[in-house]
Amino acid sequence: MGFLDGLWRGRAAEFDSGSASSNSIELTKRHDRVSLTKQGAATGHLRINLTWRMRTSDIGGSARESLLRHPFRALKPPEVVGHSQSMVNVDLDLGALYELTDGTKGVVQPLGGFLGDANGPPYVKLSGDDRFGSASGETIYVNLDHRENIKRLLVFVYIYDQTPAFDRTHAIVTLYPSNGPRIEIGLDERHPQARSCAVVMIENVKGEIWVRREVKFVYGFQAELDRLFGWGLQWGRGYKTKAER
Repeated sequence: MGFLDGLWRGRAAEFDSGSASSNSIELTKRHDRVSLTKQGAATGHLRINLTWRMRTSDIGGSARESLLRHPFRALKPPEVVGHSQSMVNVDLDLGALYELTDGTKGVVQPLGGFLGDANGPPYVKLSGDDRFGSASGETIYVNLDHRENIKRLLVFVYIYDQTPAFDRTHAIVTLYPSNGPRIEIGLDERHPQARSCAVVMIENVKGEIWVRREVKFVYGFQAELDRLFGWGLQWGRGYKTKAER
């Protein structure tokens, strides 16, 4: 389920691109896809994890730079400042649009409590809603033992009701196959007003499971991602429960 990924350094060379030192593949604009099937990793549970932290350059970074240029400012009494745009409250959520081979479509996400099921349709399960970007983060499990039932999955990240701040966070979505190196997609592009980002597409193409980097930011929510990728679902306003907030 991913905790053994550090033991598989010998398999890293089988992937299209990656880092032997970190035992990981980073999907980029230039190298944007990898086949799990070719790597023997299209079975078992695929774990998809979201973690994030505030960019250090936005937490005191400008102040340090200012002191280097003007060292005598350190002698001045500190100014009392309120919450600024650089200290925003960020709550990133992980979700996935799914389409099964029988035509069934839907979403797995914290909003509305659509948590899915790993052992039955849609064979996708969300675990946890992490508000603070901790090391554990939020996780989606995809049961690839039922890959013949899965047509495509679009993994996305969105900001529910806080200040749009993708440009203030350093977020990473990491895929942990049942064996082989992990796959990382960083959300490092600066889109200060975006509220959602389509991160990665997982597709069953003639029986072969492909992972493809998307990283497309939009200024709306799931309905806009739906239109962008042609899912065709009906959307309404959703809310988190107090326990989910």
